[in-house]
Formats: sequence, C-alpha cells, structure tokens
Amino acid sequence: MNAILATLSICTYLASTLLIARDTQQNRKQRTPLYLAWAAVIAHIAYVAINFQQNNGFSFSFVSTATLISLIVALLLLMATLNKPVEKLGIVIFPIAAIMLALDLNLLEKEHLLQHAGNWQMNVHILTSIIAFSLLNIAALQAILLAIQDQQLKSHPPKRFIQSLPSLQAMEALLFQMLGTGLFFLTLSLISGFIFIEDLFAQHLAHKTVLSIIAWIIFSSLLIGRLRYGWRGRTAVRWTLTGFVLLLLAYFGSKLVLEIILQR
Repeated sequence: MNAILATLSICTYLASTLLIARDTQQNRKQRTPLYLAWAAVIAHIAYVAINFQQNNGFSFSFVSTATLISLIVALLLLMATLNKPVEKLGIVIFPIAAIMLALDLNLLEKEHLLQHAGNWQMNVHILTSIIAFSLLNIAALQAILLAIQDQQLKSHPPKRFIQSLPSLQAMEALLFQMLGTGLFFLTLSLISGFIFIEDLFAQHLAHKTVLSIIAWIIFSSLLIGRLRYGWRGRTAVRWTLTGFVLLLLAYFGSKLVLEIILQR
C-alpha cells in the first residue's frame, strides 16, 4: 500500500508540474493541474498517515522530515491557490515533493532506522518547527520570484513565465503574509522548545537553537521594518533569504552531517 500511494503521488505531482509548465508557455490557466496536485497531496497524506500508524509515531530522520516538510509546503501552496494566483510556484515545489517521497520510500523499503520523538511535548515542538519551516520555505521561493520579476521588469521585456505571475504588489503582499504566519509558528516552536526540552543547548541542539533565534530576530525585524518604514523590494528579498538560509542550516545542518555524511 505504501508503494502504491507513493507511486500515485509521485506521478500526479510530476503530471501537475508538466501541465503547469505547459499552461505557462501557452499563457493560459486551467484547473486540471491543481486537481492533479490535490490528488498527489491526498495520496501523500495517506502515505504519511499509514507510516505513522505502522510505526506508532513520526519518523524524524533527515529524509522523512524532508518528506513531511515537502508535503506541508505543497498543501499550503494549494490552500493559497484558493484565493491567490500562486500555482506557478508548483513548478518548483511539486517536483521536490516527488523526489523526497521517492527517497523516503526507498529508505523505508530498506528498513531505515526510525527516529521518533519521545513524547507529545516533543512532537508539538517538532511539528510547529516543521510548519514554520514550510511556510518560510514558500516565503523564500516567493522572494526569489519577486527578485526575478522585479529585475526583468526593469531590464528588458519579461519572459512569458514572469508575465504570467501576479503583479509585484500582489506578490509582495503574499510574501509578507507567509512571513507573518511563518514567524508565528516559529515563535511557537521556540517557546515550546524552551518549555519542553530539558537542555535546549545540548549537543546537536545548540547550533539549531542559536540559528533559529537569529532567524527569528531577522524575520521579526523585517516585519517591523515593513510596518514602520515601508521596507519592500530588494530589502525584503535579502532579509527573507538570509533568515531562511539560517533556518535551513538550523533544521538540516546537523541532520545532514550526522545521518548522511557520518551515518550516525
């Protein structure tokens, strides 16, 4: 069943990506790619749910965590498309979700050692961290598109893909909405960490804690600067990407070194 659900999800993710790319080239908008993406996400959720039931909890290994994050990012994107024209981000997000799912299925078949959170308090901390990272992941992609869109509109006639995006104002508004929501969950993650984790600065957690706090300061400063000084454009892009890179190092730096390189 795991293999069937994963294969279905991967195929529909990739089909949705191809149709979005085709519609972008032909400068048209259809609902079929989004229907396929919803089918992919539903199959992905079922895959994660079955693994959760079989293993009596989430696996928080490097690949499994990346798979869960890619699922949440894809789901959040589809929810955003209900009232905002942001489906073009699926060209980046859906293939990544498919790749992570394929890697996770491969490791699952090899009975990869699972790493579970020990109690509900730890699960709360980890899940709020994952949601925060997922939202800020979309914000980072939004910032990159915003920078490309701004550069092309100023330098030369933009390419068809850029022309198909919403206006700069709409893209910027969505960026700050994602940043605000992501910061809220990042705040919950840090608070739950300070409350529930006995030694937050223990081995393998010290760098994550420090980098996450610095990222929180950067995102908070950006939102304050937006409200008080009207920060936007390149300033918003630079601050968003800087904060996201810090979170990327915090969330995956130690996991990548310990599990993939050192194989611990």
